[in-house]
Amino acid sequence: MLQKNGTVFTEFILLGLSSNPRTQTTLFVIFLIVYIFTVLGNVMIIVVTLTDSSLQTPMYFFITNLSFIDIFFSSSTTPRMLKDMLLFRKTSSLAECVVQMYIFLSLGSSECILLAIMAYDRYMAICYPLHYTTVMERTVCIKIATGNWISGFLLSIFHVVLIWTMYFCDNNKINHFVCEAPELLSLGCGNVSVVEFVIFVFGVLVLIIPIVFIITSYIQIIRAILKMKTSEVQQKTFSTCGSHMLVVTLFYGSAMAAYMKPRSYSIPNMNKILTVIYAVIIPMLNPLIYTLRNKEVKRAVMKVSISKVMMHILYIRSNKCNSMYKVVVPQLNITGVVPR
Repeated sequence: MLQKNGTVFTEFILLGLSSNPRTQTTLFVIFLIVYIFTVLGNVMIIVVTLTDSSLQTPMYFFITNLSFIDIFFSSSTTPRMLKDMLLFRKTSSLAECVVQMYIFLSLGSSECILLAIMAYDRYMAICYPLHYTTVMERTVCIKIATGNWISGFLLSIFHVVLIWTMYFCDNNKINHFVCEAPELLSLGCGNVSVVEFVIFVFGVLVLIIPIVFIITSYIQIIRAILKMKTSEVQQKTFSTCGSHMLVVTLFYGSAMAAYMKPRSYSIPNMNKILTVIYAVIIPMLNPLIYTLRNKEVKRAVMKVSISKVMMHILYIRSNKCNSMYKVVVPQLNITGVVPR
C-alpha cells in the first residue's frame, strides 16, 4: 500500500468511538454486555435447534446459520473494539486491517444474502404450504447454505483487493473503530472512481438485490395472510413478519447508508453509529426477534433446561449412592453378614 511519494504504511491508527477516558469506560461496559448477550443468545439458539427434533425444519436450519454468522460477524469487530477502549494508542498493522476487513465484509455479505433466503423460505411456507416440504428439503437447504457462505467470501475478495491497492494520502489515521471500506476510501488520493464504482456494484449485489427480493416476498406473504379466515392466525403471522421486517430494515438501512453513498457525503461519526447498528446491535437482536418470541423455541429452551437440571440431580444422586455403597459394603464384610 504505497503513497504517491513511494513510502509504505506499516500500521494504521484507529481513532475509535471516543477519545474521552470516561466515555470509553462507559462504552466498554455497554458493549461488553451486548457482546456477551450476542454470543450467549446465538449459542443457545444453535444448541436448542440442534438438540430438539421438533425444530429440525428448514426455517430453523437457516436461523441456525444466521446465529453462526452473527457470532462470527460480531466477533470480527467487538473484541477488537473492546481491547482498543482499554488502550491509549489504538494501532492496527496492515495485515490485521486486511484480514479484519475481509472477514467483516464476507460475513456481512453472507448475512445479507441469508436474510433474503429466509424471506423466500417464509414465502414458500405461507404461500405454497403443500409444496414446501418438497421444495425446501434438507439437501436443498444444505446446498443453499453452503452456496451462501461461499458467495459471501468470494464477493469480498475483489472489494478488499482494490481497497488495498489504492494510493493513500499522507495520513494513516482511520476515524473509526474498525477498518471499514468507506473510511479507508476517504484516505485515498487521486482518482478512486474505480474503487467507488466497485463498492457501489458490491452494494447492489449484497444490499439492493436482497432487499428488493425480501420486500417482494413479504408483499406476497401479506397477500396470503389477508386471505386467511382466522383473525388469530393473521395477527400472529403479522406480528412475526413485522418483527422480521424491523430487523431487516435496520440492518439493510444502516448498511446502505454506510456503503451506498459518494465519498463526499461520508460523515465519519455517522458511519461509526451505522456500523454499531448493523455489526453490534443487530446480531444481538436476531435471536430475540427470530426465535425467542416463538412458542416452539421457548418450549424447546424449557425442555433443554429441565433436562439439564434432571441430569444434574441424577448425577448427584448416583454419586451419593456410589459413596454409600463404598461405605456399606466394607461394614457388611466386617460383620460377616451376607445379603440374600
